[in-house]
Amino acid sequence: MPYFSNLKARIKDQLNLTSKLTPAKLFNSFRLLASYYWSRLTKKAVQWGYPASISFEPTTSCNLRCPECPSGLRAFTRPTGMLENKFFKDSILQLKKELHYLTFYFQGEPYLNPAFLDMVKFAHENNIYTATSTNAHYLKPEMAEKTIESGLDRLIISIDGTTQETYESYRVGGKLEKVLEGAKNVIAAKKKINSSKPFVIFQFLVVKPNEHQIDDVLRLGKEIGVDEVRLKTAQVYNYENGNELIPSIDKYARYYQKKDGTWGVKNRMINACWRMWQGCVITWNGGIVPCCFDKDATHQLGQLAEQDFKSIWKGQKYKGFRQAILKSRSEIDICKNCTEGTKVWGEKSAT
Repeated sequence: MPYFSNLKARIKDQLNLTSKLTPAKLFNSFRLLASYYWSRLTKKAVQWGYPASISFEPTTSCNLRCPECPSGLRAFTRPTGMLENKFFKDSILQLKKELHYLTFYFQGEPYLNPAFLDMVKFAHENNIYTATSTNAHYLKPEMAEKTIESGLDRLIISIDGTTQETYESYRVGGKLEKVLEGAKNVIAAKKKINSSKPFVIFQFLVVKPNEHQIDDVLRLGKEIGVDEVRLKTAQVYNYENGNELIPSIDKYARYYQKKDGTWGVKNRMINACWRMWQGCVITWNGGIVPCCFDKDATHQLGQLAEQDFKSIWKGQKYKGFRQAILKSRSEIDICKNCTEGTKVWGEKSAT
């Protein structure tokens, strides 16, 4: 499997992740697993735990215009804006007892929110493992140092090409030079402050225009000194009749060509989904949505401005959505292009 990972750094990262566990979080994880498998066995949705991981959206704004991203396309039908610091902190106080892993990302570029690193620091102070994904255009030396000082545990840097021409074919409006400079600034800041965090990942979204640069990005990651280079498969929206972004290297494609010439998703589409039991996504304005595939928040299951989180999580609307998953997942629109249950080689995570 062609990816690069610094074993020593990865062990430190896993130990750091484990260090955030408490007896309450471990017991909660047991309850989540038990309720998930009991629901699958009985085909009746039950939920005995609370989220072990969530994604919180710092903003819907982005400086780039990536072709398969609603934020980049400016194509949202839902409200757009910035996550407010106080609202975020109040929400975390509801979740911190059970919450183990917090991703500061859904849509948009997190560093565009002026309060982003203060939010990271607050989560860090509440013993929650924190991660974010960025296009790295704002990681100047001062911002890189502030990132390390915030306590951020994991930093995913999107790098989808090793030449400017290839990079900007997907990251429209982006500058590869800024990405590499930002990564170098973070590595330098880690050394200056003598910190092993954050665990820095180069994430390479494999599409047809850049698949010839896989070996190049592995070499580049080693040269710059990131902790891992991760190859990730790409979700495309209009795939049924083929798409110019679908890689020709089959193991990096989420899609396959059928005998009639049309295309389908490599997904067994079983009537179950672990994501619906162990976590959720919270939009910048407090909307609770099932997962990261509901990018336009069309399946909003509650609103934190109106209810406390735990009432939403165990409420009838959420229970009804989980029940629909158990009954016929293939009938839910956001599930039709999902990787849950997909066999995809080379991919370390599905988002």
